[in-house]
Amino acid sequence: MALRKISHVSEADHRIVTDAVADAERGTDGEIVTIIAAQSDGYDDVALVWASVGAFVAMSLVALFPACYQGLYQTLTGGWGAEPTANQWLGIVLAFGALKWIGIWIILLWRPLRLALTPHAIKAGRARARAIDLFKVGTEAKTVGRTGVVLYVSLKEHRADIVADEAIAAKVAPEVWGEAMAALIERIRAGQPGEGMAEAVRQMGVVLAEHFPKSDNNPNELCDRLIEI
Repeated sequence: MALRKISHVSEADHRIVTDAVADAERGTDGEIVTIIAAQSDGYDDVALVWASVGAFVAMSLVALFPACYQGLYQTLTGGWGAEPTANQWLGIVLAFGALKWIGIWIILLWRPLRLALTPHAIKAGRARARAIDLFKVGTEAKTVGRTGVVLYVSLKEHRADIVADEAIAAKVAPEVWGEAMAALIERIRAGQPGEGMAEAVRQMGVVLAEHFPKSDNNPNELCDRLIEI
């Protein structure tokens, strides 16, 4: 079976970002890695929580307004059904809650809705965690001077992050990357993800050149091309 090619941005965007990385690294020993993802997490746990909350609320309403639901039961049975015992009624309520749970879970299989119902703070945290994981796998301690830095963009969460290696983090405070992030977000909102990442890379290059100017014997240790996952 052929593997499906991941393509979140155009070939032109790839060239723009890759060229920006190469240009930025000409003035610094820093190594910039760019990564773009459609989404940072599946949020299966969020769907479980919503389904559980929905089921609990449904069963609570039955407990709070039993006469209403007992009347509905009589209507559904045509008024000929025997009055359920307490144990039978408990079973009906539990079955109602289980059906409600299953229904909500099925609805939340539609990922756009699941993402929309995920709190902003959770999405931000998952995107940050994903950026750190990718940094640890492909960038951390992968350069001689520990001067690697990852620019990570998660499109569906509308989140971006910069994670830097030990030597950079010791000299550059996180807020210093603010202008780069602002430039990136502005252009992504305008539908120009490639331009946004390229401008962020340019500004990151300026910061890196200030603290880690290019030395004579520094090789290109990390890939310049934009990585899609």
